[in-house]
Parts: sequence; structure tokens; C-alpha cells
Amino acid sequence: MAIYGGIDLGGTKIQAAVVDEGADNTVLGAKRDQTPLKGGPKAIATAMAEVLTGALEEAGLSTADLAGVGVGSPGSVDDTKGTVSGAMNLSDWAGSFNLRKHLEKELGGTPVSLGNDVDLATDAEFQIGAAREYQTLLGVFWGTGVGGGLILDGHQWIGRGTAGEIGHMVVRIDGAKCGCGRRGCMEAYAGRGAMEARARRRVEQKEKTVLFEIMEERGRDRLSSGIWERALARDDQMALELLEDAVEALGAGVASAVNLLDPEAVVIGGGLGIRLGEEWVERIRKAMIPHLFVNDDPPAIMLAELGDLGGAHGGALLAARRAAGG
Repeated sequence: MAIYGGIDLGGTKIQAAVVDEGADNTVLGAKRDQTPLKGGPKAIATAMAEVLTGALEEAGLSTADLAGVGVGSPGSVDDTKGTVSGAMNLSDWAGSFNLRKHLEKELGGTPVSLGNDVDLATDAEFQIGAAREYQTLLGVFWGTGVGGGLILDGHQWIGRGTAGEIGHMVVRIDGAKCGCGRRGCMEAYAGRGAMEARARRRVEQKEKTVLFEIMEERGRDRLSSGIWERALARDDQMALELLEDAVEALGAGVASAVNLLDPEAVVIGGGLGIRLGEEWVERIRKAMIPHLFVNDDPPAIMLAELGDLGGAHGGALLAARRAAGG
């Protein structure tokens, strides 16, 4: 029995899982907590170790039982050096930080491998999730930002290291300012962080919404995906309008990627994708149709099957590959 840990680091949450690779990737334990908003990368690394330790405790295991740990992180990930940089959706994360070094110290020397969060989640959906019947796949993960991952002819494609950054495809020339510093990116309309900023500006202009009431009720510091889901359930007009605008941007951007790559399938995941579910996947599909070059034969558009654990599964799969010499 080979047991691996997987950690999915997101802008608002850290999700960890302990996976038995020899038993059809059975999850033995899982834990989730909020990503620290203060303290920078060291605080985040410590929190990641604590969340994985919680997953191990649920499984009745310890770090000594792990053959390795795989981590999916936003930003530019260099697994050779063990560093993460450019993680603009993580609070107080400036410059390059050696995440591997700090995590291995926190985890008692357990070997840690790093990958891009969306690349790993896409690979998990390809290997053991919704897209296992396909050989060419575009993964779109809709959460704090909008990330993309690519499987081309059965192989993960990372280009020179940043392939799949679909959130930074321009959908509106001279459009809204994106967190990356450019204008008109898909993420500037569809990323949860950008949507929250727009909601706050509208509240300052005295518009009504229950979004921030729910945030206070839930004891959160940010508008998580679950808060957007609850606001929709309360028929909140602002939440609906912002999500519809996000879908319009997603439709244009994802369709453009499909026109370029012609994948067999598109998997929609991420915090918002998972929370909003099939109804909103269908909305994205419909928003894509007018922008598709071949709109009478679109690729399969599907919801991620592995849910919130997709990124952690991807991390565990990465750790298993590294342990096998891959």
C-alpha cells in the first residue's frame, strides 16, 4: 500500500487529502481550512502542513506513513527549485518563496513535489475523473481566479511553464483592470476576487445585496464560492448580474481556446464551478456557442467529477509519479 498526500492551495481555502494509490485512489482522510490572509507565504505554508496533518489524523495516520506529498499552487511553480512566485491570488505573497523547503521542514522531511494547481486538477480529471474517456482536454477552473489546464493527445502540456493561463486571455479590449496589471482579461470579469471588488464598489454606491450579510453570518473575510451560491438561493439580483457577466466572459474566452485547440472535452471545475453545478455549466456552454468557429459540433462540456478534492487528488498523483521516477 502506497499512501500519498495531496494539497490544493487556493486563494480562499486549503484542501488536503490522504490517498491510497493502491486502492483505486481511495481517499483515506480529508481536511479543509481557510487560506491565511495575513503572515505571507510562511503562514500559508504552516497552515498547509496543519491541514494535511488534520487529514492524516482523520485517516489514523502520521507523516511517517506518507511516501510523498504533492502540492498544487497558483502562480509560477518551479518544481526543480521548489519555489512559487507570482501568486497574485494569495494574500501577502510577494516575490519567490521556497515552498518545498518550508513544507518539508513542517512535515518532518517527507518529500514534497510542486505543480500548478490547475494543471494538477486537470490531470486528475483526465486520469480518474470526468474526462478519463478523452485524450484531448481543456480544464477550466473557476474560483478566486480563472485557471486552465491542457491535456493534448494524452499528455499534459505546460509549454514553457505557464501554458493554460486562460484567465488572462483578453475578452474585452481596453476592458476592466485585471489583478495581473493588464486590461480586459477574462479573470477581470469572471474571477471571484474581481467579482467581489465589483460588488463592493456597487455597495459603496448604495446598491443592495445580501452577499456581505452572508459573509458576516458565515464568519468569513471574503466572498467564498459558497457565499455566492447562498446569495443566488436568496434571489440576490447583484449576485445574479455579476455571475451572468462572468459567464459571458467565460463563454467568449473558453470558446476562443476551443477554436485554437479543438479539444474533445472541456471540464469546468473550481470553487464556483463546483458550487454552482450543472445549471451554470450549461449556461457557460450556451455562452460559448456564438463564439465557436464550428458551433454545430462543440466539444463535450462537463462538470468536474472529483469536486473539491480534484486538486488534492492531482497532488497525490504527482507525488506518486515522482516516487516512481516520473
